[in-house]
Amino acid sequence: MSTSEAATVLPVYDVAPGQGEPSKAPGAAAPSAPPAAPAAATKTTARSFPMRLFHRSDRGSRCMAFLDFLLRIAAFGPLLAAAIATGTSDETLSVFTEFYQFRARFDDFPAFLFLLVASAVAAGYLVLSLPFSAVIVLRPQTTILRFLLLVSDTIVLALLTAAAAAATAIVALAHNGNERANWVPICMQFHGFCQRTSGAVVASFLSVFIFVLLVVLAAFAIRKR
Repeated sequence: MSTSEAATVLPVYDVAPGQGEPSKAPGAAAPSAPPAAPAAATKTTARSFPMRLFHRSDRGSRCMAFLDFLLRIAAFGPLLAAAIATGTSDETLSVFTEFYQFRARFDDFPAFLFLLVASAVAAGYLVLSLPFSAVIVLRPQTTILRFLLLVSDTIVLALLTAAAAAATAIVALAHNGNERANWVPICMQFHGFCQRTSGAVVASFLSVFIFVLLVVLAAFAIRKR
């Protein structure tokens, strides 16, 4: 009777246990390396920067524009004072009785009337020009508005200078008179009239000086651009 015994296969190593990695059988296939993980796709996201309203290169222009805005506010006060002083300079002088009166009125002198109108026009112009000056402060790179204000300031400056010069001649004549023409000075009698008209002339020349600064500042800003 023949019996079948199960064959037991023992692995054979080239090296003894504990002395390195065993060598595989010649016919054994090398295990395939695990597939490399796919490289993570790098997603490039564009960085958004907020739009800047102001640029560093516009600091000088913005400072000049802000100075222009302040000068316009400063010129409004003397112009308003000149217009009010001229319009309220009327004075009445009573001699002996109330039936004999002498009056000094600003509208009797065309130069004072011219000064009143010019001061009122210049003051109104300054109020209308403030929004444009504020726009230039916010956007100093605009040149069209600067040129428009430069032309307008020059026209108003010429008007105001002519009015102030004409009123100055009348004020000097009222203070000093003219001996050759036998014109006596009237300020010895009409003190209030002369004080108000003299103050109006001083205020108008102060406004003229501020307008000169505005014109020079605008011309320099346009030339810089």
